[in-house]
Amino acid sequence: MEQEDGQQLGEPGCEAGLEGSLSERATVGGPVAAAEEGVIGQQQWTAIHERSRCGQSVSAIARDLDLDRKTVRAALRRTAWQPYSRREPPGMLTPHMAWLAERAPQVGYSARILHRELRDLHGFAGCYELVKVAVRPLRAAASAAGLTQGRFETAPAEQAQVDWGQCSVLLGDQPAVVHVLIMTLGYSRRAYAEGFLNERIGNVLAAHEHAFAHFGGRCETILYDRMRTVVIGSEGGKVRLNPTFEAFARHWGFTPRLCQPYRAQTKGKVESGVKYLKRNFAPGRTYRDLEDFNAQLMDWQAQVADKRVHGTTHQRPIERFAQEAALLVPTTGQASFLQAMVRERIVADDWLVTIDGNRYSVPCALIGRTVQIVREGGHWVMRHRGEVVARHEVLAGRAQLSVDAAHSPAAWRKAALTTPQPAKPALTQEVEVRDLQIYDQIAMDGVVREAA
Repeated sequence: MEQEDGQQLGEPGCEAGLEGSLSERATVGGPVAAAEEGVIGQQQWTAIHERSRCGQSVSAIARDLDLDRKTVRAALRRTAWQPYSRREPPGMLTPHMAWLAERAPQVGYSARILHRELRDLHGFAGCYELVKVAVRPLRAAASAAGLTQGRFETAPAEQAQVDWGQCSVLLGDQPAVVHVLIMTLGYSRRAYAEGFLNERIGNVLAAHEHAFAHFGGRCETILYDRMRTVVIGSEGGKVRLNPTFEAFARHWGFTPRLCQPYRAQTKGKVESGVKYLKRNFAPGRTYRDLEDFNAQLMDWQAQVADKRVHGTTHQRPIERFAQEAALLVPTTGQASFLQAMVRERIVADDWLVTIDGNRYSVPCALIGRTVQIVREGGHWVMRHRGEVVARHEVLAGRAQLSVDAAHSPAAWRKAALTTPQPAKPALTQEVEVRDLQIYDQIAMDGVVREAA
């Protein structure tokens, strides 16, 4: 007889339903399953309770379902089905489980590190496999917590995030590591990226100013991890910012914020941008030099990154940016911090001054004097007492040298010899001419006075 489609299990006289439930019983059964109390699937537990409500005895249920009577009685005592979990006997790791749960996140759930520390610091004599098995559920729980963690969203123009990423590439035919600074707007996820050969503060500040120009403005706050160009230490529990960076933030009017220690996921928006760039821009490309790298990077940002549908917002960053752009603090027309910042240097005996790890010449006549240096576009301009005395193109990298031969001692000596000397002024006052006998008479008068 066919089972009716609408019949529900558990109704009185539902023999067909019981048979249907038996056909879908759990896979755990037979003598092995019966040997352990409660080792039954959810459908078997349901079938036991349904047969009991239909008036069947424990023995009849056990016989029909091929279960031990103790298993049937245990199932009937439970008001809800519970999956079986084996209770492990106390083992070698039991005394260390509290330490293991605390230490595992600090070492990235590395079973190798944990096993070594247990052995060396806690006298653990067990094998690595024991630790690996114990760490597995801890790692899984942390992964699940990360997936369910709510993402912190910010209002338009409220916050940007900044971080570095590194790309190993070929510049020409030479292998190089390009350091890419990325600034991501928290609301729209639109980003600006620029590559450099190092992560020094001059490049950090230049990238910020280029990003402000790219977006047409800045956010109220910018979030950083504790990079050395931003933070130089802490004192009395208070973070000390790099003085140059602090002056830069004041100049542009934004508030720098720092991630909590060991909580880099706080700036997950920009970190996702770093991963996206590494996976989608860098692979398979070739570059003539750093300038070509940045030209290709700028084109990729405009044609690909700005226009893809973002996985979190489900919108294109360039479209979402339209809601954010009008709320950014305008920066157009504000003087560059790098150009406005005056640096003072004392000219060394080799008539050179050092700026950002490179050396530049000034006239040798200024050795020991102080010169003021300002960056104007791509040049360093040196002044002494308000007068321009030297101008050099800004050098890339470090340990580079820019010398103007006109500043050398030899050039200055040659200039001194070839420069016409002004004529000596003629004497205009007449000198009285006297007879020499007058001086003899003066001498005789002195002798007479001494004798008297």
